[in-house]
Amino acid sequence: MPIPDPRPAEVDAVAAALAGRRWVALTGAGISTDSGIPDYRGPHARPTNPITYTDFLRHPQARRRYWFRSMMGYRSFGVAQPNAGHRALARLGVPIITQNVDALHERAGSRDVIDLHGLIDKVICLSCGEVTARAEVQARLEHANPTITGTIPAGAAELRPDGDADIADPDDFVVPACRVCGGVLKPDVVFFGESVPPQRVAASFAWVDAAQALLVAGSSLTVMSGLRFARRAAKAGIPLVIVNHGPTRADDLADVRVDAGTSATLTALAAALP
Repeated sequence: MPIPDPRPAEVDAVAAALAGRRWVALTGAGISTDSGIPDYRGPHARPTNPITYTDFLRHPQARRRYWFRSMMGYRSFGVAQPNAGHRALARLGVPIITQNVDALHERAGSRDVIDLHGLIDKVICLSCGEVTARAEVQARLEHANPTITGTIPAGAAELRPDGDADIADPDDFVVPACRVCGGVLKPDVVFFGESVPPQRVAASFAWVDAAQALLVAGSSLTVMSGLRFARRAAKAGIPLVIVNHGPTRADDLADVRVDAGTSATLTALAAALP
């Protein structure tokens, strides 16, 4: 079933809530689905079982499984391009707090972005802290596992919004170690069960506290990392606008609620606001 476009009256309501105000956007995986990156919890999302931070730390087989799936997923994830929703927010010049790790807001031209959950294009060593470009680690993974070929098409059910892929892994997959100290490599992103760095949370709260409205785009707000900002806006009494296809945990708090696609809604909003 196609995602609906917003009705003109809905776009007008969003524009009225934001016009003349300083506002911040909070975005989730739903804003990147039009770039071929599926979300976790949308109406058409496929159930998945993402790796947890504890399992990644404790179990070498879990790390092997993650890196195999990440290598396969990155072949499609790494070439995803910003869509109309990303570009609309960039044109509006609005500060963005995002739960996504795909860096598509930055690539669309947005300058003020807080990547709550980190960015998939960087890898960190858990022993010495060395940071490496994800593209370099991808090359090492490919070199260490030359017999593993194939791709997962963008938008495929197996691809996931963290650059991972929900496919079976081979027992002989080789995971490279840190080139500096031989330690364990991990994408510089927040895994399930891992806490968002407190400085990012504090910076995000500061943006919301200084804003006169908050727009949520493409997030079900299922996890507290995003829901807390919607609750903060509601508590402060500033307009809370939610644009998401499917229900969210903050629907009862929203001043304006639009159940529609983010690309179409944000593009219309950019045209409606001065």
